[in-house]
Amino acid sequence: MASCRYLLTVLVSTLWLVATAARAEGQGACAKEAATKSWQRASLGGVELEYRTVGAGEPVVLVHAGVFADWFEPLLKEPSLSRYCLVTYHRIGYAGSSHVTGPVSIAQQAAHVRVLMEQLQIDSAHLVGHSSGANIMMQLALDAPQKVRSLALLEMALAVPASSPGRAGIPQAMEFYRVGDKAAAVDTFMRAVAGPGYRAVADRALPGAFDQAVRDADTFFGQELPALRQWTFGPAEAARIKQPVLLVMGGRSHEVSPVWQQRQDLLITWMSNAEPYVLDGATHMLHLENARGLAERLGAFFTHPPAK
Repeated sequence: MASCRYLLTVLVSTLWLVATAARAEGQGACAKEAATKSWQRASLGGVELEYRTVGAGEPVVLVHAGVFADWFEPLLKEPSLSRYCLVTYHRIGYAGSSHVTGPVSIAQQAAHVRVLMEQLQIDSAHLVGHSSGANIMMQLALDAPQKVRSLALLEMALAVPASSPGRAGIPQAMEFYRVGDKAAAVDTFMRAVAGPGYRAVADRALPGAFDQAVRDADTFFGQELPALRQWTFGPAEAARIKQPVLLVMGGRSHEVSPVWQQRQDLLITWMSNAEPYVLDGATHMLHLENARGLAERLGAFFTHPPAK
């Protein structure tokens, strides 16, 4: 009898280890708790990117928007996402990642995400992209769909006609940048996309972020905005996206500009596998204004995505 109990214990232990290994397979650096305090560096063939992993579990890769390098910091602390491994990084040209001269395309930035995942031995992940970060992860879903489990688009920077209402601030910001006033360029752009109250929100949630944005202005105005203008995404490309999609829009974004609703409506029309969601009390600052609400919705989406 004792021998039978021993064999049963060995069998159960073996099955548990096999199941644990299966769950960990494909998670790489996310299979166990990793350091969360300091930034690491990954070399991607001539480009170095700063990155962090927070927590352990299913991988979630966060692709930040332009202007502020640390948009996602508030989400990293949210309990609703504690069961996931959150991978955050500074895109090329931001903060301590490599700054390069010359153009950097959306496709190149999508390749950076793919190679970073490969270096971290992450086979596939949920992707969360904010504004231009959403464009980058959509390109990754087109180029390497096997790397993507689901997509959360946080007010994607979808192209709309330059004459659309609410777009006047963008050329004004570009003019400030052209004459060398980077601080005015950043301020004018952020007012155009997030409203006049953006600075107080940013200073409270991300101290020092504005000064960093001014230092990174050459990346945003000199490389990122031109790359976005050259990027193509329409109904044909949207039809190729087969993963579950969450479309997040700020509940107050329409007060700042009608462009956000225009973009949301286009994506809803183009993507039958997408679920729209309105985040209460937020403008384009989203996770700086309502990190708790966004984290809870993301956690629910990862667990129970809409049917394809």
